[in-house]
Amino acid sequence: MKHVTLPGGEVVPSMGQGTWKMGERAERRSDEIAALRAGVELGMTLIDTAEMYGDGAAESLIREALGSVRDQLFLVSKAYPQNASRSRLAGACEASLKRLGTDRLDLYLLHWRGSVPLAETVEALEELKSAGKIRHWGVSNLDTDDMEELVAAGGGGCVTDQILYNLVRRGPELDLLPWLTEHKIPVMAYSPVEQGRLSTHPALDKIAAEVGATPVQVALSWTLRRDGLIAIPKASSVAHVRENRAAADIVLSDAQLATLDAAFPRPSNRRPLEML
Repeated sequence: MKHVTLPGGEVVPSMGQGTWKMGERAERRSDEIAALRAGVELGMTLIDTAEMYGDGAAESLIREALGSVRDQLFLVSKAYPQNASRSRLAGACEASLKRLGTDRLDLYLLHWRGSVPLAETVEALEELKSAGKIRHWGVSNLDTDDMEELVAAGGGGCVTDQILYNLVRRGPELDLLPWLTEHKIPVMAYSPVEQGRLSTHPALDKIAAEVGATPVQVALSWTLRRDGLIAIPKASSVAHVRENRAAADIVLSDAQLATLDAAFPRPSNRRPLEML
């Protein structure tokens, strides 16, 4: 698997595991735990979650599934924008740490922008970093103008922007991705296969047959093709985890990439960053 180097030099796998909507249904719990464990065994040690996911249920699931191998993990969680103030962020972080059963987060993100000034959020994040509660911080769902404001507000310590990016969400290619590349900030792509909706398409079917893969693997491989990108697909079963992991070994040819460009053209004009 490829790896991505964060600002500061730490190296993480280019594919991690997302946990949105996990931990919310008792009948799926054992399968979800098995999936998370299998992913870690396959090298997908970056685990992404958020206090929003099931009101903390996903974080609690991670503790149950992976608490015994905590030191092998790169744990990422996200804070609600209403908790991103100096008076509330420390409490939100402590609650996430308790649910995860750990004394620190490897990466803590602002989930999306709210009414709290970015400068205040940066101060609160830096305080958590100084206290040893988090090792790195970043943002999620911030567009180019937001990122420019963040850096101007003292946010030079940001190590990633987690955004919606996949074959049918190519708007960031016009300005946000080039901006992040210029500023040496890796991108983290959530919903890299559009929550499974990229499971069939004539172009994906054709290329899947050529490379001996599934359409989902082709779509995920397309996202992973970019340097400096971390994809965080969710999988609720061991079989799905293995399918995702195998996508990291697929190398699409120039002709196949051109076929996908034609089938899923990026927009011709800039559009606001989409989010789910």
